Amino acid sequence: MIEQAVEELTPLVGTYPACRAVGAAPATIYRRRRPPELRPRKPRPKPARALSAPERDAVLEELHSERFVDRSPAQVWATLLDEGRYLASERTMYRILAEQGQSRERRDQLVHPAYAKPELLATRPNEIWSWDITKLLGPAKWTYFYLYVILDVFSRYVVGWTIQHREAASVAERLIAQSIEQQGVRPGELTIHADRGTSMRSKPVAFLLADLGVTKTHSRPYTSTDNPYSEAQFKTLKYRPDFPDRFDSILHARSWGRGFFPWYNHEHRHSGIGLMTPATVHYGRASEVRNQRADVLAAAYVANPERFVRGLPEPPALPTAAWINPPTTEEPTH
Repeated sequence: MIEQAVEELTPLVGTYPACRAVGAAPATIYRRRRPPELRPRKPRPKPARALSAPERDAVLEELHSERFVDRSPAQVWATLLDEGRYLASERTMYRILAEQGQSRERRDQLVHPAYAKPELLATRPNEIWSWDITKLLGPAKWTYFYLYVILDVFSRYVVGWTIQHREAASVAERLIAQSIEQQGVRPGELTIHADRGTSMRSKPVAFLLADLGVTKTHSRPYTSTDNPYSEAQFKTLKYRPDFPDRFDSILHARSWGRGFFPWYNHEHRHSGIGLMTPATVHYGRASEVRNQRADVLAAAYVANPERFVRGLPEPPALPTAAWINPPTTEEPTH
């Protein structure tokens, strides 16, 4: 701002008066007016107190030694002092590392593995299940009950649920085994998808699934969209008008669940499956129900065709597939 003011005043009053008016040093203004290539550059003299080349090599050798290779210069400096040795200041150690391009975190860093995006396709019931656990607020602050839900991805049918006092792999193991038995799933037919919670990745659950011939997959860390069907089901549950702010007891929670899940499976018309109930799709009655809907719509059309400006109406299409992360196809570039 000061330089700009000087340049604006200079054509009117000259450089020196302009500098006096705004409080700028004339030498500074003249120096900055010079092209960069004409500005003198004096080499910075080496301070007399600077370390010699052998001394710098000794510091670098110590920093690279086996016992100090993963320690910060502050740690090295303090350790050497405790041993009665002084090679250089902490700041000088940082400077020497920076000159070598090594001014980074020296400790071993946790390297997260690359997690592949799960791409799962269900074209029939009992092909892919999704399961998850959500907390239900208990009677007092910081008290919870744990709701386990196993959901069929194709039909959205809840094949198993339970509410317990805690999250435990043993509970998940029993619920999965019971659901597989009740659904009559045979080895090699089913994939079970879950997030990366401790129960989901536990050895008991993994051993159980291996014994039953069930494939398991997991979401990527912190990626809720990798388990969308369970997330959507929990949202439907918690947005019910009668869902309480808190449950008085685990018996209260289980009683509420015994009312909700039959409604969800047998009465809730789901937009993602042609406005069918999950039970209708899961147990193969969807085509029959859709034909009945088509007959009702056809009769309504015959009775009052003028009311249907787009012609003969049709009921929503039935589901043919359900994806978790459908593969993306990129258009070729020209």
